[in-house]
Amino acid sequence: MALLQVINLHKQFGDLELLNSCNFNLQTGEILGLFGRNGVGKSTLLKILFGTSIASKGILKINETQYPVRRSIWDKNPIISKGLVGYLPQFSFLPKTAKVWDIIPTYFDGEDQNLIFTAPRMADIAERKVNELSLGQKRYLEVLILGNLKHPFLLLDEPFSMVEPIFKELIHDFLVSLKAKKGILVTDHYYNDVWKLADRNLILNNGKLHQVNRIGDLVTGGYLRTSN
Repeated sequence: MALLQVINLHKQFGDLELLNSCNFNLQTGEILGLFGRNGVGKSTLLKILFGTSIASKGILKINETQYPVRRSIWDKNPIISKGLVGYLPQFSFLPKTAKVWDIIPTYFDGEDQNLIFTAPRMADIAERKVNELSLGQKRYLEVLILGNLKHPFLLLDEPFSMVEPIFKELIHDFLVSLKAKKGILVTDHYYNDVWKLADRNLILNNGKLHQVNRIGDLVTGGYLRTSN
């Protein structure tokens, strides 16, 4: 089992304290849902965990090894270099004019490529260029690529947003199959998709993380107006 620990994490922009004493654990074998309104700092939190944003202070541990959350932008990022965390940003990272079957070998060698090519629905898109794919096809491909890499932790920012129902279902089923060997953190404004997927849930509000046990807690936490 691998364990990621976030302890007393802060992020400040001028006078705005976006993250304030954030604490949580994520371990392999579980999916953690993260809720919060636009602009509260969800994406910033994921970027800090991945290492492309810098916290004001706090502690990040992976398997009891501490990794810097404050550093110069010129310093090597050990989380990325050691392949500890995979990160799906809100916007596509795939080269628009490349064909799908040419992209896969840049991430996987030999028979490992079959992890992607033999996945459901991949035969329909393998010969097409990325800019010819629907939003759902593109997002599904990105999740397949990141999910099949060796990172013990996977951070997903808006994997379901604007995705067609068939690909939402494929992404959901794939992530459920992954959690035996990964710890997964997912945030999305399509909150029902996250709620159905996650084993535990947190809400980020006024810079702090709170546990969510039922849909009504999303109303109390200021994320939803009503639970109906």
